[in-house]
Amino acid sequence: MDITLTSLETEHSELLKAKIASQIASEGGWLPFSRYMEMALYEPGMGYYSAGAHKLGVGGDFTTAPELSPLFGAAICSSLLPVLEGLKEKGIPAQILEFGAGSGKLATSILARLNDLGFALDRYDIIEISPDLAQRQQEIIRNTVEQLNLNTQCNWLTELPKKFTGIVLANEVIDAIPCDAIIFQNGFWYWYGVTFENGELAWKAGSPVEQKLLPESLLSGNFSEGYVTELHTRANAWMQEVAKHLETGFFITFDYGFPESEYYHPQRLEGTLMAHHRHHAIQNPFYLPGLCDITTHVDWSQIARSALAENADDVYLTNQAAYLLDAGIGDIALEIGDPSDPETFLPISNSLQKLLSEAEMGELFKTFAFSKNLESFLPGHSLEDLPGLRGRNRL
Repeated sequence: MDITLTSLETEHSELLKAKIASQIASEGGWLPFSRYMEMALYEPGMGYYSAGAHKLGVGGDFTTAPELSPLFGAAICSSLLPVLEGLKEKGIPAQILEFGAGSGKLATSILARLNDLGFALDRYDIIEISPDLAQRQQEIIRNTVEQLNLNTQCNWLTELPKKFTGIVLANEVIDAIPCDAIIFQNGFWYWYGVTFENGELAWKAGSPVEQKLLPESLLSGNFSEGYVTELHTRANAWMQEVAKHLETGFFITFDYGFPESEYYHPQRLEGTLMAHHRHHAIQNPFYLPGLCDITTHVDWSQIARSALAENADDVYLTNQAAYLLDAGIGDIALEIGDPSDPETFLPISNSLQKLLSEAEMGELFKTFAFSKNLESFLPGHSLEDLPGLRGRNRL
């Protein structure tokens, strides 16, 4: 892997590395991995999402589904529209709140598609913790609102409203919530944290993990010595907060991950942690802190339990391909492109292949949703009546 850095990039990473090393020293020589991940991604002015690096798209470190094609956002609208129309009919503002809107392309594709369908959205709010991404979102979304002459209010919030009615969505957000690593040694699970030795960040086992924090799969499974995996306390707490504050409506998210039985499979020996830099996948999460994205796969079973703990009515999980096909992405592609014209349809076809193929994003990426009080404005309808969510539930 050949990654050439500028002197400023090298200096940036070394400064954050030194700050992390200082934090490790102040904590007695060992730091929980979740704290390291938090600093590497979110340390003010230095972390990956808090500094001004270009992150998304061809010139960034990774490409998300909305970056590939506006078809992704257009297909999502098939799920959103019945709910939004139900709100309007009850005299309730039709509103969407997106967590971590990336470059803003998912928002713009949703706004454009709803406009094409003749639906007037009242509000599109965004919660974004990355200052440079928020700036990019504001530019692209406000341009779209002006070009389409929309009356939609777009706002950037710092926290989820206490009582929200509408749709909450997130694309590739949960994977970036700091997690903890654990390691199986001598028949017990131990915290697997970070130390600083010989000028480098390194793994080091810590104290035993309290059994009450371990999923049943880790208590009953047969794991080999040195097996490493992750616990997602913060992600589960985040999901509970979202479910708590969503009073009426539904939540939908897209991310890579597995149900618990697959996540903690005995053959998944090294967990799911991964770093990304300039479209390179890197196994070592300590590589170039501040310049690399660090992600972990999502344990969808725990996420579902977290939503149910805050009185979600229904939870649903499927893979991205099944969701998009049921949401009508094929028909939408035929609306905007002519298969008899290879020059214009080939890019559309290539995007569909990446979004749907099992070898690309179709299987690894999942669609998770939950609803609360949906029948209050969609009588006789449940979550699994919505386009995209009518297939086999994998939970």
